[in-house]
Amino acid sequence: MELQWDPWDWQDYEIAQQPSWRSQDELEAVRRELRLRAPLVFPREIDALRRSLARAAQGQAFVLQAGDCAESFHDHSAAAIRAKLRVILQMAVVLTYSSGVSVVKIGRIAGQYAKPRSSDTEVHHGLEIPVFRGHIVHDDDPTLEARQPDPQRMLTAYDLSRATVATIKALTEGGFSDLSRAHSWNQDFVASSPEGERYEAIAAEIERALRFMAACGIDLSHEEVLHQITLWTSHEALLLGYEAALTRRDPSSQRFYDLSAHQVWIGDRTREPKGAHVRFVSGIANPVGVKVGPTMTSDELLAVCGELDPDRTPGRLMLVARMGHDTVRSALPDLVRAVQNAGHPVVWLCDPMHGNTFVSEAGYKTRDFEDIMDEITGFFEVHRRLGTWPGGIHIELTGEDVTECLGGGEGVLETELSRAYDTICDPRLNARQSLDLAYRVAELLIR
Repeated sequence: MELQWDPWDWQDYEIAQQPSWRSQDELEAVRRELRLRAPLVFPREIDALRRSLARAAQGQAFVLQAGDCAESFHDHSAAAIRAKLRVILQMAVVLTYSSGVSVVKIGRIAGQYAKPRSSDTEVHHGLEIPVFRGHIVHDDDPTLEARQPDPQRMLTAYDLSRATVATIKALTEGGFSDLSRAHSWNQDFVASSPEGERYEAIAAEIERALRFMAACGIDLSHEEVLHQITLWTSHEALLLGYEAALTRRDPSSQRFYDLSAHQVWIGDRTREPKGAHVRFVSGIANPVGVKVGPTMTSDELLAVCGELDPDRTPGRLMLVARMGHDTVRSALPDLVRAVQNAGHPVVWLCDPMHGNTFVSEAGYKTRDFEDIMDEITGFFEVHRRLGTWPGGIHIELTGEDVTECLGGGEGVLETELSRAYDTICDPRLNARQSLDLAYRVAELLIR
């Protein structure tokens, strides 16, 4: 980390994917207010995540990073948070029980309000309007008025993120994540599915194992790991003014931490090695991620790794491959090999969502479950062939019974997409599809 780094010096670098705010004075006022706000997470928590990720970098753990494509200002209820947490817990149980590998659970939650886009505008009913960039920027209603960037929305995003963090802590520390309650995580619309029935069998075996240990005289009440879990928070660090305002120097270590989340990542559209986003995350002590798309060259990737992980620290850097199922097997090997030869102890994750999006005949942006699984399978094949560890998956999902992605165990058909297409941005896996994916990934882990 450079001694000259400052949370705000990214402003001296070229920056991409930023909204055109309606007032610079108002923007600065919001940033000043955010600087006064309490942190959403704490340095000791961030350090604990980095230690867990170091185990994943060494092939001793698997990362499950999952949650909404874009969190919504319209639905931030405790019930919605509980539903997302429930499906993440179920997936983690399936992965851990089936493979015997510990799972590091990271949510795309409590801050995932900004989205990079491939175009600045879109056409709606013949009217060209600014493209939707997330609720932290503007509303999703397709009107010129709604799409005007409003700096005040950053304060709303902070408030909702703080409430979400509080809800997560209440659930994970208050008994909801207790393994003895594994049966209760099976939602009604999942329990009746083949995936839900398979999960019930695992939950019953876990319950029998807990009874056996208790009968042997083991006092399970003192085994904290059985009664509560940690769900780390993460989001894309896109609006650097928001991130910098919540970045503080830790008095004990004198290191800077972005206290908006435990982990942040930069996207494939903002990973320019000498750009503003790389500059900002280079100076924070958080674990950071970088999305790696099919156009990235080995030289570009090594330049980014050099900026973000010059000391080659295990648990510091996550590389999230998002290639597309038809590209991953050809594009990924050279990148993995280059990083390995350069000695960077990264955690490789597979994002099988963003490279597999297409528009259905009816005009719905969607993804096919089999394409998603094929990219994950290709990701594992590459790492197995090179002798490296496939460190995790990065998934967009919801706990609700939506119909946004095609296929899965019970096969969402193209004609069914309109039944419950609720996303404000990209299509997400529903709870049944997410559980189906967990079973199939677990099979890949044990091969």
